[in-house]
Amino acid sequence: MKPKVLFIMHMPPPVHGAAMVGKYIHDSKIVNDSFDCRYENMMLASSLEDIGKGGVKKVFNLLSQLKRFKKAIKGFRPDLVYITPNAAGGAFYKDFVVVQYVKHCLKKYSPNAQIVAHYHNKGVATRQNRFLDNLLYKRFFRGLKVILLANVLYKDVEKYVAKKDVLICPNGIPESLQYEPKAERNNPIPQILFLSNLIISKGVIVLLDALKILNERGVDFACCFVGGETDDLDSLRFLGEIENRGLAGKVVYAGKKYGDEKREYFENADIFAFPTFYSNEVFPLVNLEAMEYKLPIVTTNEGGIPDMVVDKEQGLICERKNSVALADAIEVLLKDKALRIKMGECGYKKFKSEYTLAIFEKRIVCILKEILAEGSRL
Repeated sequence: MKPKVLFIMHMPPPVHGAAMVGKYIHDSKIVNDSFDCRYENMMLASSLEDIGKGGVKKVFNLLSQLKRFKKAIKGFRPDLVYITPNAAGGAFYKDFVVVQYVKHCLKKYSPNAQIVAHYHNKGVATRQNRFLDNLLYKRFFRGLKVILLANVLYKDVEKYVAKKDVLICPNGIPESLQYEPKAERNNPIPQILFLSNLIISKGVIVLLDALKILNERGVDFACCFVGGETDDLDSLRFLGEIENRGLAGKVVYAGKKYGDEKREYFENADIFAFPTFYSNEVFPLVNLEAMEYKLPIVTTNEGGIPDMVVDKEQGLICERKNSVALADAIEVLLKDKALRIKMGECGYKKFKSEYTLAIFEKRIVCILKEILAEGSRL
């Protein structure tokens, strides 16, 4: 008889990194063949704009959600509950309630079940010195196993979780190419690509400032920004930021692109730039996409990025919010085609060996089996 696993996790809509990973697990043949699975969606937001906002409707939705979870636990009697909580802020308080209620229900209906929290975000360490948060974290993490996306993220939870209770499972993405791309591009002018929504903390303005520096140095380049408009930056303001820096003709905004349209931009680029300082950045899947296309990456040491992009191997790591350091790193790659090719090849090998969806699926199955086996020995 297969072990019973209840997955309480975010699934789209709306579409974001954690929700997509939830969908990958839900649709995974190896996961569903390995366990007797039941899935419950813990998403309360109906859109990306709705994430992080409160309201009476969300309170009623939460109560309805808790009722669903109780019914699932009572009827299914799982051996393991897998949950994807938020680490900090208002979303943590909501998920604190969810996890404590799940613990209560398990104690009543499935007392030998284990709970594992899979984090796709961070922020515990930034709030652990607050009196209330500290008390809640102590209770929240009691009895939990924790899955993190990278070793470097352990420092975020080390106050509350012993190292022996932490497992590492980097995300993976579906392979989008049926062929091995070439690392060498033949653009007469090197092309830089930024691909993300126009959120200031994703490094959009920092990158524009770095490009202004490169332009003033007389370095030849072209840069394309691909991504949706946001409250931070709509297309009109963004084009104004380009104009104000004297970058018209060198920098273009292509808007949102998906599927084959997005592929074209990866295939044509020489360098991928993602200078994020987004506070909740943990393991940006867009860097994995760039690695699949053999692009050298210029990025920051935010979240788990240093584990995926090792400095001077798959790309270059820059100080956050530092446009001069970013310009220097991009200039190194703009002027050294051989280095671009070498780093692109290195990134592709790492992607194929560590970050495909197939590898992620096998890894998550092994981790859940390990937790179940440990529980059976207790």
